[in-house]
Amino acid sequence: MRTRPLKVALLGCGVVGSEVARIMTTHADDLTQRIGAPVELAGVAVRRPSKVREGIDPALITTDATALLKRGDIDIAIEVIGGIEPARTLITTAFEHGISVVSANKALLAQDGAALHAAAEQHGRDLYYEAAVAGAIPLVRPMRESLAGDKINRVMGIVNGTTNFILDKMDSTGAGYQEALDEATALGYAEADPTADVEGYDAAAKAAILAGIAFHTRVRLDDVYREGMTEVSAADFASAKRMGCTIKLLAILERAADGESVTARVHPAMIPLSHPLASVREAYNAVFVEAEAAGRLMFYGPGAGGAPTASAVLGDLVAVARNKLAEATGPGESAYTQLPVSPMGEVVTRYHISLDVADKPGVLAQVATTFAEHGVSIDTVRQQGKDGEASLVVVTHRAADAALSGTVEALRKLDTVRGVASIMRVEGE
Repeated sequence: MRTRPLKVALLGCGVVGSEVARIMTTHADDLTQRIGAPVELAGVAVRRPSKVREGIDPALITTDATALLKRGDIDIAIEVIGGIEPARTLITTAFEHGISVVSANKALLAQDGAALHAAAEQHGRDLYYEAAVAGAIPLVRPMRESLAGDKINRVMGIVNGTTNFILDKMDSTGAGYQEALDEATALGYAEADPTADVEGYDAAAKAAILAGIAFHTRVRLDDVYREGMTEVSAADFASAKRMGCTIKLLAILERAADGESVTARVHPAMIPLSHPLASVREAYNAVFVEAEAAGRLMFYGPGAGGAPTASAVLGDLVAVARNKLAEATGPGESAYTQLPVSPMGEVVTRYHISLDVADKPGVLAQVATTFAEHGVSIDTVRQQGKDGEASLVVVTHRAADAALSGTVEALRKLDTVRGVASIMRVEGE
């Protein structure tokens, strides 16, 4: 066993970084045995050096992350700063100075993953990022390595714990969106500004990363269709229950049937209660992977938090450290297929549409004709009326999103349609 330690620079020391430092200290002997050499925390770059960080030697603290990376003795950098800059520049600097990187930065990887992979390859270094998607759940490495000999056709999952907590509370207690959000905030699941979570930006970044791995093609954040879940209502949940469904914010990645393109999207959807994802409660994450040979696989667990995310970071640290000792690198970017990402309009799925209509004869026929004119076939219709007003709920057969959009626009122009109350996709059947 090598006795000289591998030196680690920790970039960022917030909730996740502090937990990484704690585990490195308390599990030092175990990590040494698993790696084949000791790992030593050699420096911690922070923005606020005056903050007390329990268990971390103050002598390790620095505000100059660049100088830490350039000092010449760092083997591995752990980047848990988040955001685009200075993280991007620091990771690039690490590669340029012969340092492999472990990152939890989903936003940066979704935006600039290709450039970072290229820099890692150019300098013969590793870039690992298990913690960037789904916290402690082993997902990136199984898809990147264990399923490397298989063909993944579809990935569908809950990859944001905050939104799952909110939707679960709306479903189980009948709470409204704001009430459920307030509870999530009080419990620490939601940030003071929850926009990144509830508008789907966080999930979209993770979807871009997973799509790139699953389909061996480059998928950027801008390629991912995104809808938030702030408009999901108690009425939507009531309709879902009548259909034997619940509602989840899903990331859905699909390879086209002809294999010539892929799609990536994030939006709320109704899924049958019989689907494994329907039973994912509270702030948990779960990802359903469909592969040609392996069949259907599900990965489930806590998707966020200091300890779960640190667990994923430390798993990557062990892998990268072993590679360092072997003078090798792990798998890099696999983008050989170069498949185009199709627009949302070409996605084919089912839809649940709720309309407020006039309660008079001929309305249903007029609505049905509008669907038919746009090539959207109706599966079921439910109508309730009282005092001259009515609610019409239509569930379609599978149709292209563009056809649905055209249908909705035409419905809004009908004199008998007073409003389109909600539109929701139906998945997982």
